[in-house]
Amino acid sequence: MATLQCRVVSAREQIYDGEITMLIATGSEGEIGVLAGHTPMITLLKPGSMRLQTPDGNEEVIYVSGGVLEIQPKLVTVLADTAARAHDLDEAKIVEARQKAEQMLANQSDSVQTNAALASLAESVAQLQTIRKYRNRA
Repeated sequence: MATLQCRVVSAREQIYDGEITMLIATGSEGEIGVLAGHTPMITLLKPGSMRLQTPDGNEEVIYVSGGVLEIQPKLVTVLADTAARAHDLDEAKIVEARQKAEQMLANQSDSVQTNAALASLAESVAQLQTIRKYRNRA
């Protein structure tokens, strides 16, 4: 199967740099699969898991909190707000963050707090879904 180069970079670090056979991510218009020779495009990413299939048949699961996906025929670049490999996510901390966000929603006093709580809740839910996807593949 044909390969393409892939780079996944967050504001803090480079998460992945290597060859892949396929990338699956959730863009602003829905889930997208990318193979070598894909039509060039740029799309925004929604928070959630991104799957990279490597030439040796392994799959890498990465959580992204959002960002930009740029596709070229032989190169895919992901510029993520934050990103982490699924196996590096700490489920206990994520559950705690989710509980705090739910408490903030219950005790909301203004729209700024509500928006912050909703964003935090959405991020924790997306991270937990990424962990579950990773466990199902491991």
